[in-house]
Amino acid sequence: MDTVLWQTLAGTRGGPNRARILRKLESRPRNANQLAEDVDLAYNTVRHHLDVLEDNGVITSSDASYGTVYLPSDRTERHWETVEKILTQIEE
Repeated sequence: MDTVLWQTLAGTRGGPNRARILRKLESRPRNANQLAEDVDLAYNTVRHHLDVLEDNGVITSSDASYGTVYLPSDRTERHWETVEKILTQIEE
């Protein structure tokens, strides 16, 4: 999981935005509209990043088709120390 987190959050051009999204999800679950407002990105951009995060098992979502809510996956929460290292490095 550590490798997946590093690659997804720090190893690509979109990593910093995905890291910002994950940081917001740390405090409470949110839907794509809320995240777009919170991180000041276009809705479609946020949706793309959510798809990447979910495809890599970094986040999970509710099964609702409308207003789907996202939160960190159990695996990500178990490796949160790595997430913090990555976020600290990105924020510097």
